[in-house]
Amino acid sequence: MLSLLVLSGLASVGVAAVNVSIPLSPPENSQPLSPTLVSFSLEQDRWPDWVGIDSRNDFTHHALVRLASLTGVPTKIRVGANSEDHTFWSPTVTVNEDEFPPADTITPYPEATKITVGDKYYTLSRWLPRGTHMTWGVNLGADNATNAANMAASIVKAFKSAVVKASGVVLDYIEIGNEADLYKNNGLRPKNWTVEEYVQDWISIAGPVAEAAGIQDTRGAVSLQGAAFAGQGFTPREIFALGILDSTPGKAISIISQHQYSAAFCNGGDFPLTSFMNKTYVRGNLTHFIPDIAAATEQGFPYILGETNSIACHGAPGVSNTAGAALWTIDYTLQAATLGIAELFFHEGIGFKYNFIQPIALNRSTIDGSPLDPPQPPHVQPLFYGGLVLNTLVGRIGHSRIVELDVGDDNVSGYAAYERGRVVRAVFVNLHAWLASTAGERPSVHIDLGFARGTGAAEDAFWSGGREARARRLVVEHADDVANLTWAGRSFERSSDVSPTGSKDEERIVLSQGLDLRSTEAVLLVF
Repeated sequence: MLSLLVLSGLASVGVAAVNVSIPLSPPENSQPLSPTLVSFSLEQDRWPDWVGIDSRNDFTHHALVRLASLTGVPTKIRVGANSEDHTFWSPTVTVNEDEFPPADTITPYPEATKITVGDKYYTLSRWLPRGTHMTWGVNLGADNATNAANMAASIVKAFKSAVVKASGVVLDYIEIGNEADLYKNNGLRPKNWTVEEYVQDWISIAGPVAEAAGIQDTRGAVSLQGAAFAGQGFTPREIFALGILDSTPGKAISIISQHQYSAAFCNGGDFPLTSFMNKTYVRGNLTHFIPDIAAATEQGFPYILGETNSIACHGAPGVSNTAGAALWTIDYTLQAATLGIAELFFHEGIGFKYNFIQPIALNRSTIDGSPLDPPQPPHVQPLFYGGLVLNTLVGRIGHSRIVELDVGDDNVSGYAAYERGRVVRAVFVNLHAWLASTAGERPSVHIDLGFARGTGAAEDAFWSGGREARARRLVVEHADDVANLTWAGRSFERSSDVSPTGSKDEERIVLSQGLDLRSTEAVLLVF
């Protein structure tokens, strides 16, 4: 799925130069930049490991609070995914009982094939940071309306309980079924199952779910999340045309979700990191959603990637777990935002290669399943640094806007963020892969900055007082490194509570002189 591309000559030169113009006020094509742009999707089977049972998982909590401190808002959490359609509620189970297939070298941490849960399972939501908003998935794959309704009733019961209400954690949506367009491939429906049959099937299950949850339309505190398809197998445009929104439960849909991965590692394979870190490839994996974004917007729905990450089936070694993937995360997420995608829910599991964090100790390798003795303690992975950069760009105001900058280099992406009508931050990402095996001098791109002035007072004030900017760098030794990144001079890998170690390092950039950006590096400017 990934093709090796020849990158633009930088390996043989020391410094290339580009001119970049930054509008001082948001252009007409700017898009809202949500404070929960970076959110998380969690597998249902090991949800208790993520948050804790009788007490909270402190590592998860510290990591989520660290990200929230940059935007003032906790990341949203969706619990569901593949194990969503293998979950059954039981009145005799307290928390959960899981049945797992054997691990292997390709999938060292497989999802459970059956999860049986009780009421306490959903009340564990209280261990998330205060103010977290959640989406919970219920089982459509089993085609069992009673089970789906029981799950929904238990979810709503949990969020009405005193302990969850006191925690400040909020339920926004119930999702009915995960990636139903793949059911005909995974045995949950016949091989000839169609989108027309999906719509009728969804309505037959969603009706009892909505009734059990007390959901009548979109005006209540909780509504339904629609679609949740695996890319383009089925599309929102198709189900809208088939009348899903005119059905009784369809009137309770208030948001549209689709899923996206850039490749798949389900059967193994060799994925070159150098091709993954590529502007053209990133954009090609997102632009095919534009018609669905438009269709959702026309209906008045926010559009999200309710599950996404680098390479499906838990990620590929040497790609998903690397520093290069952290840079990919920045470009991928911001490119999605410029297309009108409100939030991206990066998928996480226990022991998945593409995790932002590993929330519990691991006793076998995520790469090949070999035993780890001693176990590897909870830790952040490279993508967490991408989240730090992204949330810093988003900021704390809650209603910033974003625009992509025209950068005349095949490897360098740029974006600007706006608050109260003026530019406040910009980020540049150099996706040229500097590998541990690369010989020669590490190349750089020199970015000469210009500013497109308007006539507003705020713009003139910026121009007269904004001759310098503060710069924070995401520094990476090699794109294929799996650790030892720093953000603004600090590491987040060396503490048990995700607190930074090292001295904060900010540069002062004279705007008229521009800045240098090395291969496999990102820089964020604060004006």
